[in-house]
Amino acid sequence: MSATFDLKKYGIDTEKIYRNSSVPVLYELGLRLEKGTAISDVGALMTFSGEKTGRSPKDKRIVRHPDSEKNIDWGKINMGLDEHTFMVNHERALDYLNTRDHLFVVDAFAGWDPNYRIKTRIVCTRAYHALFMQNMLIMPTEEELANFGEPDYVIFNAGQFPANRYTSEMTSKTSVDLNLERKEIVILGTEYAGEMKKGIFTVMNYLMPLQDVLPMHCSANVGEKDDVTILFGLSGTGKTTLSADPKRRLIGDDEHCWTNEGTFNIEGGCYAKAIDLSAEKEPDIYNAIRFGTVLENVVYDKETRAVDYTDTSITENTRASYPINYIDNVQIPCVAGHPENVIFLTCDAFGVLPPVSKLTPEQASYHFISGYTAKMAGTEMGITEPTPNFSACYGAAFMMWHPNKYAELLAEKIKNHKVNAWLINTGWTGSGSRMKLKYTRAMVDAIHHHDFDNVEYVKDEAFGFQIPTSCPGVPSEVLIPRNTWEDKAKYEATKLKLINLFKENFKKFEANTNPDIIAAGPKA
Repeated sequence: MSATFDLKKYGIDTEKIYRNSSVPVLYELGLRLEKGTAISDVGALMTFSGEKTGRSPKDKRIVRHPDSEKNIDWGKINMGLDEHTFMVNHERALDYLNTRDHLFVVDAFAGWDPNYRIKTRIVCTRAYHALFMQNMLIMPTEEELANFGEPDYVIFNAGQFPANRYTSEMTSKTSVDLNLERKEIVILGTEYAGEMKKGIFTVMNYLMPLQDVLPMHCSANVGEKDDVTILFGLSGTGKTTLSADPKRRLIGDDEHCWTNEGTFNIEGGCYAKAIDLSAEKEPDIYNAIRFGTVLENVVYDKETRAVDYTDTSITENTRASYPINYIDNVQIPCVAGHPENVIFLTCDAFGVLPPVSKLTPEQASYHFISGYTAKMAGTEMGITEPTPNFSACYGAAFMMWHPNKYAELLAEKIKNHKVNAWLINTGWTGSGSRMKLKYTRAMVDAIHHHDFDNVEYVKDEAFGFQIPTSCPGVPSEVLIPRNTWEDKAKYEATKLKLINLFKENFKKFEANTNPDIIAAGPKA
């Protein structure tokens, strides 16, 4: 506990402040004071996030201000809020924080590169939230903390207290509000810790393009020859799984920036999905769950405290948060050179996209803006056929500028640094079976070993990308999607359907997108 530290400058008079506390102290306070908290059989802190077990994107608001509003891509994702309403919520959060017997403060950095990192301060009421953010941010040394000074951004997490639904522009009891000019985020009505993590990412997504830096919702790793690979992909496509490669050093699993000097991880930890986790399928992640790890909303045996990772009765979004150095093979500091390969991961439930294909810079930008994946029928109630999901830049919920801003930065960097761009489909084949993980790993290995440099390619006339006809460790018949379909006419009809879905989705971007990128899209 910090005896001399206070929050009076913010109008918070609570005297007992736990600032950057040790893991054992946070464990003790969480276990003693927070309902639903327990220790697992391997020493992880099991926590319960309350009613909300995922983010609340429809309750996220950004304050409209003359200094920044012309830069923001306003719409269903970036919804506006007036300054007065922000201050009402701000006051409500401070009032609640002032009722607490004690508070937690986390002072830490976002961004491993000192030239671009921002100082962040988290003010929160739960030990769970403090430990989570100490895992997810880059913790300062004692000397750095002593000289921390004023933070660049502050998060006031009063998530245990609801927003007032009768306040102007509120849509529920939950509100997550970002004010770029005050450099503050206010959280009300949700205890889901991911709101803090993604709040910081949203801020970086706004700030970095102002410095010619591309912020990316991606994982990244580096090989023995310091060759960097970036992997983009929406949830469920294999981004975290494929980046945790024992043959390569992990840079990070979720949020990175690409500067004129190279790449760096925004975060100090990993936030891995825990559903169906096993030592066999994902040993790196499984072995990272130990003392200091936060396990969110998992179901466990009340006697043995063993976690049942297959049980989704609380939520399908069970998660593990741990410091990045809990992974054995990791690059610390999490900074590396320019990528040699950029891989876009998609889980195509239609069985149309090839398991691996090579893209031009313009095609890469097109697929980047599209951010396509698809759920299989039966994965959710009421879904009877594959359901497409397009999320611009593979992270639309966190992108502040128009997607073209990020896409042009990507295309420029791919061209300047002669980067290879690939599309990998971790989804289904025409035979109705999902692509085997060992095949996908073999394709990624082939990219890293330059095995595709001297093989024959066939061009997909509709999508325009190049498909390699052979890959070590992968049966050649699975490489060409058409070959996996018995009914060729059905394949062509399904492919046409997917092409039209791409084209329909892209219409909303066309007015502000480079014509060369538009022309790189699929043709019916």
